[in-house]
Amino acid sequence: MPPPPPEVPPPPPPGSSAFPPGYAPYQPVPTAGRPLGKRRSTGLVILLSLVTCGIWIFVWAYQNGDELNRWSGKGLGGGLHLVITILASPVTMFLLASEVEQLYRDDRQEPPITAIWGLWFLLPLIGNIIWYVRIQQAINAYWTAHGQTNDPGL
Repeated sequence: MPPPPPEVPPPPPPGSSAFPPGYAPYQPVPTAGRPLGKRRSTGLVILLSLVTCGIWIFVWAYQNGDELNRWSGKGLGGGLHLVITILASPVTMFLLASEVEQLYRDDRQEPPITAIWGLWFLLPLIGNIIWYVRIQQAINAYWTAHGQTNDPGL
């Protein structure tokens, strides 16, 4: 005689969740009343940073810090990102990566970068470029996923 088939649990009753308590499936965050940030061209920002001898980095840090703060209501905001970038730019690399990571986690998505990405400052120049490219890609992807359709620019 063959063994009995394994017992399959019954499906959840209608209206209940099949997810464990404290967990829900991904739900997009409503965007009503919250300004979306702007997607930026990675190459153009690198070019402007080189042409302006690094001054554009301060503008970029302010813009992104401000947009992330206005969107999420969390984080330091543009002004503090600017000050920290002027005084201790490696710290900005950790803070901005952490804020982007938190945006993704608040949306119940796996973040493409984490705060640990700030360690790229240890590799002069090329590390900064790698960090910037990855964080800008993550920010652009986040805004695109939430409905931003502008062509990447400044």
